[in-house]
Amino acid sequence: MSVYRVIDVIGTSASSWEEAAREAITTAAGSLHDLRIAEVTKQDIVVGDDGTLLYRSRLQLSFKYVPD
Repeated sequence: MSVYRVIDVIGTSASSWEEAAREAITTAAGSLHDLRIAEVTKQDIVVGDDGTLLYRSRLQLSFKYVPD
């Protein structure tokens, strides 16, 4: 029997929402183990004063919970 935990993470990218999601998963995988599912729950764009765009993807990540 397994238990899974779900957390929210936000990734950013100057090029695309897909890259922002990839960045969030890659970064989270550095400290979380047994990642199972990533669900994109929100996407938005921050427009800088100089017109630059920053894509943001919010994801819910599930991973296997292993108590200490």
